[in-house]
Amino acid sequence: MTENPRHRHLLEAYNRHRYLEMAGRFEEIFEPDMTVANPVYRFETLEQKLRLEGVDQVQAVYRAWTETDQCVFYAEDEEVAVSDHMIVSRGIVYQQTIGAELAQGFPEIDPDAMYLVRTATMMLWPYDDRCRLIGEDVWEYETSTREFIKLAPEDVLTAQRAGELLAPLIKPLQPFDDSMLPAARQHVA
Repeated sequence: MTENPRHRHLLEAYNRHRYLEMAGRFEEIFEPDMTVANPVYRFETLEQKLRLEGVDQVQAVYRAWTETDQCVFYAEDEEVAVSDHMIVSRGIVYQQTIGAELAQGFPEIDPDAMYLVRTATMMLWPYDDRCRLIGEDVWEYETSTREFIKLAPEDVLTAQRAGELLAPLIKPLQPFDDSMLPAARQHVA
């Protein structure tokens, strides 16, 4: 546990962001105290590269994931590191993914099924001086451990149900104050 108020705030923002995303409440991620006006996301996973720039492009992906229950994910064996302007995460990520999206690159996939996709994932999230997310860099660092686990329809967790389960865990962020500025900037501010 960190005693640094800036690092603690960043970790709370990181956790809130992920819970909001998994709960299908992605619009709240883009409140001015959490994310910059023009975020840039880069994904390199499942043999695809994707670059999103701006709130509209990022929200379009989050909206599509929510509408198709692909916003449901979790991590295991995750290690997280925090610095004044960055959070880095490495772990095994499981995400519900519709077969139709996977079938384009993986012919063995049933396009009518839902899968739990297991990937070895690294994430780098940069933040500005006011602890607002600048973007995400997400990539699959080891493809040999990738798995496609076909889900029975009754095992698919809906975005609505995920939202209900996560609601008690989604806490508001404490207001940002100058004590959370990076140490080098506190004397200048």
